[in-house]
Amino acid sequence: MSAPDRFPWRRNFPEYADWDAPIAVGLIPDLLDTAVARYGERPAIEFRDRQISFRDLAEAADRLAAGLLAACVGRGETVALYLPNTPWHPVAFFAATRIGARVVHLSALDAPRELAHKLRDSGARLLLTTNLPGLLPNALRLLEEGAVERVMVGEDAEWGPSPAALPVPWNERVAPMPAASPPPHWPELSMDDIAVLQYTGGTTGLPKGAMLTHRNLTAAVSIYGLTREAGEQPGDRLIAVLPLFHIYALTCVLLRGVSAGWELLLRTRFDPDTVLADIQEKRASMFPGVPTMWIALAKHPAAVGADFSSLRGCTSGGAPMPFEVHQRIERLIGTRLGGGWGMTETSPAGTRIPTNAPMQPGLIGVPLPGIELRVVDLTDPARPLPPGETGELAIRGPNVFQGYWNRPEETKAAFCDGYFLTGDIGAMDERGLFRILDRKKHMIISSGFNVYPAAVENAIYEHPDVAEVIVIGIPDDYRGQAAKAFVTLRPGAADLTLAALTAFLADRLGRHELPTALDIRDSLPRSPAGKLLARPLIDEELAKAR
Repeated sequence: MSAPDRFPWRRNFPEYADWDAPIAVGLIPDLLDTAVARYGERPAIEFRDRQISFRDLAEAADRLAAGLLAACVGRGETVALYLPNTPWHPVAFFAATRIGARVVHLSALDAPRELAHKLRDSGARLLLTTNLPGLLPNALRLLEEGAVERVMVGEDAEWGPSPAALPVPWNERVAPMPAASPPPHWPELSMDDIAVLQYTGGTTGLPKGAMLTHRNLTAAVSIYGLTREAGEQPGDRLIAVLPLFHIYALTCVLLRGVSAGWELLLRTRFDPDTVLADIQEKRASMFPGVPTMWIALAKHPAAVGADFSSLRGCTSGGAPMPFEVHQRIERLIGTRLGGGWGMTETSPAGTRIPTNAPMQPGLIGVPLPGIELRVVDLTDPARPLPPGETGELAIRGPNVFQGYWNRPEETKAAFCDGYFLTGDIGAMDERGLFRILDRKKHMIISSGFNVYPAAVENAIYEHPDVAEVIVIGIPDDYRGQAAKAFVTLRPGAADLTLAALTAFLADRLGRHELPTALDIRDSLPRSPAGKLLARPLIDEELAKAR
């Protein structure tokens, strides 16, 4: 197949990207070093009305990196970051990658046993956190239960007044974030060193650590930079409210922002009032969000008539957005709301929707520069399909991960002919525009987070009154999708309410995983062989939505 046929998007959208430019790869610490050389005293972060320059950010990261080396943490070790959107995250992230450690991101949404699983699976013995109520108690609990050996705590008040900060019970295993003078030479690193073990369920089962190297992540930053987005320039202000522990924000906000010289308006949590103030008063030029954020902003009483004129780059990612909602938000903000597709395993670069592409449901756009995307046969992934035919999306590029940590068989099964098999079902048209129709394993994406029905089902099965359960995703105007549980009860069991079920699951699942609907049934659909079937329930819900 000739190159024009393999890459029809290049000839149909020639103005969208620098298609032939080389993809720059390197080391993550070099991104920050280069930014300091270019932007120096310019603000890299604004947090609690305090500006932190690129130089100050780098110096703080280097002091922590030196402190970690002095504490015998170095290349090849795994360090867990259990941090929210405060400056401690970029400081700790750049410090850990500076010394060659592997970073494992823990989410504040994770249930305790999911946190313990990620720590055990990754081999992390050190956890870095801060003294906020949603984090410090869980970190200390993990320490007490032996999931980690040491906890290092950064004082939240380091970055401004913190009325919510908790006192820290300092002892030999709970220590402050260390700081020391940088050594004459940092550990020698390779672009192929694992920089991040980013946990994802992939398509099913327990979370797996996607091995992302320095090469993968810096390639993704370069790939995003080769698209010709409108008017991006150093000094642009970007609203950084997406959680930095998520791959979307790690790459598209933190690493891309540092590389491009943007000022990140770093926010610990999403609040529509604050976002509106950042746009109208601080004149933010970019706001990458997830559908739930955009929907909440559109519903805010002050949004109608608000001044959105400073916004030039707006994107929604992490989860599908209803088409009619997407159009309503564009009318509100007066500019294009961009979108695309990517995965943890792709760092997460994948596709973007060109500004001159007609919007339609399911559209994810064209592959970004340096990325090859194709549709392959569902039963024979070595066979590419022509435009218009439906199959599984397969992707390759310098941003694609190296495999799953300590899971060679699953890694082998995830690739075919050098392409990663994404599990997403879609098609490509004659122009090279891709759209997604379904997910191979019916994974649920709720508020931008992956929710795996099998994991939710396993937790529900622990309820003593539950006999059988099937969990599926249903449309949710706010989250995009949410979990719905279909349950049969054991003989003699009392009625089970949604409130009682969610209370039971509170310490077993993350908040984003909790079912928002419960249907008690006398029986659940089965195959002739007796296997429980989700498909009839999915079809039933789709019929209701029509």
